Amino acid sequence: MNAYARLLRELQTGETMECFSRLYGTREGVLQRQLLRYGKTVKAHMDLFQSQGPLTVVSAPGRVEIVGNHTDHQNGRVLAAAVNMDMIAVVSPRADQQVRLQSEGYPLLTLSLDALDPVEEERNTTAALIRGVARGLRDQGHPVGGFDAMVQSDVLSGSGLSSSAAFEVLTAAIFDALYPAEQPLDAVRRAVISQYAENVFFGKPSGLMDQMASSVGGLTAIDFKHADPVVEPLQFSFEQVGYSIIVVNTRGSHDQLTGEYAAIREEMTAVARYFGEGTLRRVSREQVLAGIGALREACGDRAVLRALHFFEENERVSALVRDLRNGDLNAFLKGIIASGDSSWMLLQNVHMPGVTQPVSVALALARTLLGDSGAWRVHGGGFAGTTLNFVPQDRVPAFIAAMENCFGAGCCHTLDVRPVGPAVIQRQV
Repeated sequence: MNAYARLLRELQTGETMECFSRLYGTREGVLQRQLLRYGKTVKAHMDLFQSQGPLTVVSAPGRVEIVGNHTDHQNGRVLAAAVNMDMIAVVSPRADQQVRLQSEGYPLLTLSLDALDPVEEERNTTAALIRGVARGLRDQGHPVGGFDAMVQSDVLSGSGLSSSAAFEVLTAAIFDALYPAEQPLDAVRRAVISQYAENVFFGKPSGLMDQMASSVGGLTAIDFKHADPVVEPLQFSFEQVGYSIIVVNTRGSHDQLTGEYAAIREEMTAVARYFGEGTLRRVSREQVLAGIGALREACGDRAVLRALHFFEENERVSALVRDLRNGDLNAFLKGIIASGDSSWMLLQNVHMPGVTQPVSVALALARTLLGDSGAWRVHGGGFAGTTLNFVPQDRVPAFIAAMENCFGAGCCHTLDVRPVGPAVIQRQV
């Protein structure tokens, strides 16, 4: 029996089904769908690469940002969760330093790991992320080597679940599985290396929240005040209290918006530097309010408003974590709405440049549909993309129908919290 036939058989064992239940939940039909998905990816690897060596199957989750909008890059707090939409890869090691990676629906990507410096022509590409992760691992003494990979993703680009972070974490997990060091990668180091790849090689100045949420797994409060983030797992099930987490993809394009995202960080940092600090976490709201006149002149009104958002949002994270620990769902939902209002009015990452305003429409529609019975807010980077909604389960069908009437079929993703970060599903030796 060859490696592919053996892997297909191993995917159908009770042990693998238990793993699928843990990663994807037990909603009707989910296990069968995952089995078909994995089987299709195994067969695609066989058809393209025809590997004679052992096969490994790795998964890394997308994430949702529950609260803490644009706080991470200022050393703030966030509440985030890994989710049951993920990227999977069937991989086989190579004897050289070549990487061949086929993502479903995209051309075959090839690159050499012999040179691991940033390549200007690769900025904003998948190759940059692979090269950056490899460089980050090598710089920390972790071995790297070539591989062939077939990748399939449920974390669709533009879905707001951070496909780039999921891919970075997946890539780090692939290297760790195929070329293990004496000490396996811990979740924090894996996230830091992933962020390094995105910042330095890909060219996007993201904070660390996306990578941390995917790498750590579960529902977690993360404090980035110090170099070593403090991660606090929370045990809370929204499903058990009668709510569904629904992300609505408004299908607005992120093209040409990198400058808008970068400006948020730049303007917040400019306010911090006005006070001689590197991030707003080292500045107080009282300092900003006391010097607001001169600060407006030096940094601009929008920068001041964005700084005020940071102070409110950073405290809001702590409050909402307490609400969940205390089981106060009403206070939590009010806090989610307040977070969204602050992002809309102060952070100003809801409106896109121009007349197209899909996120604003989705928020207004959610407010009309849910009233006092749920919560809604912009999700992630903002401007285009998605909204995050907490919907009473008896209102889910009507909510999805209304959103699909506005944004098209398939725009809603109902999510479960995934309890773990990246996982090796199967490993052949």
